[in-house]
Amino acid sequence: MAKNVADQLVEMLVNAGIKRVYAVTGDSLNEVNDAVRREGTIQWVHVRHEEAGAYAAGAEAQLNGLACCAGSSGPGHVHLINGLYDAHRSGAPVIAIASTVASFEFGTEYFQETNTIKLFDDCSYYNQIATTPKQLPRMLQAGIQSALHQKGVAVIGLPGDVTSMDAEEINTSTQNYRPVPVIKPSDDDLKQLARLIDQHHKITIFCGIGAAGAHDQVVELSQKLQATVAYSFRAKMDIQYNNPNEVGMTGLLGLPSAYHSMHESDLLILLGTDFPYTPFMPTNCKIVQIDIKPERIGRRAKVDMGLHGAIKDTLAALLPLVAQKSDDSFLNAQLKVYADVKDKMQTYINDSGEKNKIHPEFVASVLDKLAADDAIFTVDTGMSCVWGSRYINATGGRKMIGSFNHGSMANAMPQAIGAALARPGQQVIALCGDGGLSMLLGDLATIVQYKLPVKIIVFNNSSLGMVKLEMEVAGLPDWQTDMYNPDFGQVAQAMGMKGINVKYPENVKEAIAEALAFDGPALVNIFTDPNALAMPPKIEFEQVKGMAVSMTKLMLNGHMDEVLDTVKSNYKHLKDLL
Repeated sequence: MAKNVADQLVEMLVNAGIKRVYAVTGDSLNEVNDAVRREGTIQWVHVRHEEAGAYAAGAEAQLNGLACCAGSSGPGHVHLINGLYDAHRSGAPVIAIASTVASFEFGTEYFQETNTIKLFDDCSYYNQIATTPKQLPRMLQAGIQSALHQKGVAVIGLPGDVTSMDAEEINTSTQNYRPVPVIKPSDDDLKQLARLIDQHHKITIFCGIGAAGAHDQVVELSQKLQATVAYSFRAKMDIQYNNPNEVGMTGLLGLPSAYHSMHESDLLILLGTDFPYTPFMPTNCKIVQIDIKPERIGRRAKVDMGLHGAIKDTLAALLPLVAQKSDDSFLNAQLKVYADVKDKMQTYINDSGEKNKIHPEFVASVLDKLAADDAIFTVDTGMSCVWGSRYINATGGRKMIGSFNHGSMANAMPQAIGAALARPGQQVIALCGDGGLSMLLGDLATIVQYKLPVKIIVFNNSSLGMVKLEMEVAGLPDWQTDMYNPDFGQVAQAMGMKGINVKYPENVKEAIAEALAFDGPALVNIFTDPNALAMPPKIEFEQVKGMAVSMTKLMLNGHMDEVLDTVKSNYKHLKDLL
């Protein structure tokens, strides 16, 4: 039988290292589905929703380097969008196959017709549609190359009628190339940076995900400069461990120690970060920014020196040029602040809560102690992100994946699917909010169908917790943030996985340990305090005033019980403000 376009597509995906396709089959995608079946070495993962498939592919790509998802005509394309936005903004190399209506129906407003070029333009680096057999191999090869080297999504539109046509060989390459260059600033720029460093004594290094592969060089530089090391959420798992000079995260989910160190510095060195929150950046010190993408330099802070380079290559070249500093007074002062912050965080753990109001900080701390040293965590956007960022610690082997740039709900569970398939030998734990889990609840069945030993920890506070906080600090009484939830433990059991409900804090450790030890998928539904708040590292007066206004509005409208519950749940925050 002659090889058709669908066969050629699958053959090229296999040659590029793709192990599976996340998709819902149907209509224009059927020929591709059948080609996957006949090829035999690539897996078709039947998700319940294309958005979940895109999330899973994004997670797999972040762990293994390249992944693939697919969606069929019309609704299948639209369902992919949110997960592809997340993958693209996370720098995850993902190939998205957007099969579409027959090419001869283009422009007729045919059933389920979508314009894939317009639809995917804002969430991809490469986005083309093959309308002839000869176009497909060249487009797919170009798309894979683009995804790999630009670090993002490539979309290949493919009409259903073209997939069944005979494949055509081409003269250009159908192989994929992954050259690894050395990228560093010029010698003159490095010498200028070394002179600037020599002139300053209170130095903070702030690392983003671009510094992930340069842990040892960051630590060595910080010790040579007697500098503190702060980091973004995405960089935590790669920078925090075995780092005696680290002072934690900054940003909306961060700690006061990192914020304090950055603002007390006379020199701030930004390494591989596109940290978006400009209010957290200091304005009264010298700032140096080094990034592999020079177009990012200066768009988040007023930078005095901007250098183009990969962080590991740049630091390796810089280290011999800087002298060892002996004055460690700034470093020690900031480490003392960090120690005080960690002591205060411990009070959230020691007070574990009460029935149906278990403190989420306590839950995350228990999970941190029980999880494997090479566990992969996925975290839902919102309060689950807060507890994961503050209480799950790096070991050098752990990974943490979330919707850190796109900030979407419902990401953690489907990302855990991709992580479990990508790394079958590692423990995969999803920290889910009840709102996020509800949104894509159907894909619990995907976990069971493929026998994935994913562990899901549900922080069930019966509310959209982060939105509740946002409204309160803005001086608005929270409204329509409460949620009716099913019994997630029973839902899990109905789906075919182990389900455990936890209502008392004294049962948390046993339940999590039981789930982690279980040979198969498990869900632990923990009833957490709906009034637990996560205050940012720098509490502005306007936020305090906003909280007071919202509490007053609640009192005036007869909700005094809720006001008292909020005060009791967050006395630790109030104590910190005094």
